Amino acid sequence: MNKFLKISIIIIEVIIFLIVLLMIISFVNHKIKLKKEDKFFKTTGKIVEVNNHNINVYVSGNSNSDTTLVFMSGGGTCSPTLDFKTLYSLFENDYQIAVVEKAGYGFSDISDIDRDIDTILFETRESLNKAGIKNNRYILFPHSMSGIEALYWANKYPDEIKGIVGLDPSVPKAYENMKINNMLLSLAKFGADIGLTRFIPSIVNSSSAIKDGNLTDEEKKLYRIVFYRRTATTSMLNETKQIKENAKKIESIDITNVPMLFFISNGDGTGYAKEQWRNFIIDYINSKQNGEYKILECSHYVH
Repeated sequence: MNKFLKISIIIIEVIIFLIVLLMIISFVNHKIKLKKEDKFFKTTGKIVEVNNHNINVYVSGNSNSDTTLVFMSGGGTCSPTLDFKTLYSLFENDYQIAVVEKAGYGFSDISDIDRDIDTILFETRESLNKAGIKNNRYILFPHSMSGIEALYWANKYPDEIKGIVGLDPSVPKAYENMKINNMLLSLAKFGADIGLTRFIPSIVNSSSAIKDGNLTDEEKKLYRIVFYRRTATTSMLNETKQIKENAKKIESIDITNVPMLFFISNGDGTGYAKEQWRNFIIDYINSKQNGEYKILECSHYVH
């Protein structure tokens, strides 16, 4: 029995040693790669300071347009500017385009500032203002979690919003019974911080922007560089942890009737079954006087 116990302890010690060694190798490799990639980690957007951290705002298209299309990324999308490129490039001749990369996303700073809905909306509006987009009305294009911010915006400042084109947007009901696994979120952050994601390239290569978009080879390279710096950031995790409370704030004030057109996916990638996901959005849009929806047979990244 004692011999068996000793052998078991040795095996466990070896396994722990190998795990620690792997983490050290991963971390060192990650730091070396980050250093080499620094020269490529450059934005073509405008960097503005809001709440004592830098926010990246990508602006393109027709600056003479009286309407700006504001693309708002879903939770955890590492590079919103590149993620939306396939879609917004279709509108650049006729409209001004803006993509606000929230704190912890894309080329914006990672910040531990509170991620309550009022702070998020303040930073978005202030970023657009500081990027030079003024005296303009917006059509919002929220994807996924940003649906909550877009609806809150339309309720708080309806005169700023011409309409909302929802790209499979989340609505408050989707978060009522959602369980947030904080331990899993922390593990994801730890894995990203020490570079374990670099040993699983299929994660980034399976992203819709790379698989299905119109990114050039150089843009795909940049997307990967951003991915390894902006996955499961502190800002993203704090946003996820507060999403249920943020969604509740909308339900208490939601009287907006700005025009809405929501495109709805088959639910793949949302964590919900198809009919459940679709019913969340359909029930919401049916409660709106100026709401319409279109069903799409595709996964969550409809754009």
